[in-house]
Amino acid sequence: CLPANQERFADGRLVTVQFHPSAQVVMTAGHDRSVSLFQVDGIRNPRIQSIYLEGFPIHKACFSVDGEQVIATGAHHKMFFVYDMMSGNIIPIQKVRGVEERFIRNFEVSPDGSLMLLTGTSGYLHLLSMKTKELISTMKINGRCTACAFTSDSSKIYSYSKEGEVFIWDVRSRKCLHKFEDEGSLEGKCIAISKNDQYVACGSASGVVNLYTTDVCLKESHPKPVKAIMNLVTSATCVTFNPTTEILAVASCETDEAVKLV
Repeated sequence: CLPANQERFADGRLVTVQFHPSAQVVMTAGHDRSVSLFQVDGIRNPRIQSIYLEGFPIHKACFSVDGEQVIATGAHHKMFFVYDMMSGNIIPIQKVRGVEERFIRNFEVSPDGSLMLLTGTSGYLHLLSMKTKELISTMKINGRCTACAFTSDSSKIYSYSKEGEVFIWDVRSRKCLHKFEDEGSLEGKCIAISKNDQYVACGSASGVVNLYTTDVCLKESHPKPVKAIMNLVTSATCVTFNPTTEILAVASCETDEAVKLV
């Protein structure tokens, strides 16, 4: 296949590549301060449009669940942008009342599309309404949070700390249901939950990705992984399951071509 973004290669590093939830469209975003959308036909992959955010190198961009918005956070900003694809408006969210953070970088959108979770510093997790972008509640873990994931029904959040602990939160009550230690993890990097909520994958700085079953994670504080994937030699910076939970992709952004499909 041709490169998806062949009609407009980015000038800087790409940080996000994501398929639209319902259309044959792919989005790219990166350090060159732009978000681009391409129609993926496999023949020409024509560019639909690019938006430019001046003075805003993008750290992460993501489609909303209904595919009508793109949310983009910056590399060193406390504000973030919402791009409304229906109206073509770019809406800056200058400050979320109640969120005192120097930077807003990492976030997750809940699968039901109602919530946005901002990962703050010092272990703070800020839960926002996706509709209004206003703060609903703040939770806190011990240590620093490096990655979060929602379960497929949006009822729980798994937050992974730099110290290798995983905290499981109930979204409705915002209470911590359980916590467990990721076996052998010196520094937590990324986490993913399979679409059928059967498995949790935790990737660490050593490159090891541990695969657990969720029922064991909810009960035990030192669960045994069903499998430890040792193929990466640099930090595991991305783990993700395919929609049918048959394949787990593990990747590292620290070296070229460090992608494994398990």
